Amino acid sequence: MLIDFKNINIATHHHLLLKQIDFNVAEGELVYIIGKVGSGKTSLLKTLYGELRPSLDSATAGEAKAEVLSHNMLKMKRRHLPRLRKRVGMVFQDFLLLHDMTVGDNLNFVLRSTGWRSKKVRLRRIGEVLERVGMADRIGAYPHQLSGGEMQRVAIARAVINSPELIFADEPTGNLDRENSDLILTLLSDIAAHGTAVIIVTHNLDLINRFPGRVYQCQDGTMTDVTDRFNAPVLMDEIETETESDIETESNDDETVNPTSVAEDTDILPTQS
Repeated sequence: MLIDFKNINIATHHHLLLKQIDFNVAEGELVYIIGKVGSGKTSLLKTLYGELRPSLDSATAGEAKAEVLSHNMLKMKRRHLPRLRKRVGMVFQDFLLLHDMTVGDNLNFVLRSTGWRSKKVRLRRIGEVLERVGMADRIGAYPHQLSGGEMQRVAIARAVINSPELIFADEPTGNLDRENSDLILTLLSDIAAHGTAVIIVTHNLDLINRFPGRVYQCQDGTMTDVTDRFNAPVLMDEIETETESDIETESNDDETVNPTSVAEDTDILPTQS
């Protein structure tokens, strides 16, 4: 089991968001997390990659566990987080690409940050992941020269470049139209089919119908498996989720961590005008 949470609480600033949750994810699973603004979805993701520490309920502390890739998140020290994060990939709604670097240099930056010393090996790996997401011909382009869908494909290439065991995607289609949303979910579904577990926070229920996976709903302080509801379309309207206006004004959870903020320098790859 890649993620194994049992009887765990999620809280921010002493405010309890989710109580006594049970959540587990195995290899190759595609898992969705849905819910209204402020329900704890993004805070749960932050707990999974170590930005927030989970807490215990005194009544069930003896039975509780919070493990991610065999790391005990209840005792995880901040200096050990790089070991965990090297084994996960992250995709965000706003892409978080470095705008003064080309597509290739954005990926090279990550590889240098995580200990890839050979330039030849780095360039080969960059070519492989860009080919996988259909962006090999854009290696020399800058982010401002790309569409939103293209930038998200580059962000996915960045997320998989270290062959992670887990990918966390926070509203990866939130800024995209339907065509590009389908393309991004096709890529993430394919990644899951090849063994990497993918966890997606989303408000787009239509995507879940077209790209099935396990579905958890955060609501009223609880986290519930609602996968069965997506097998019965008549029940879809009963699932509470976010509206587009909610997404635009959302500021309930803390800001995300830039996954590329840990490196020092990078080699310059060919630019594309």
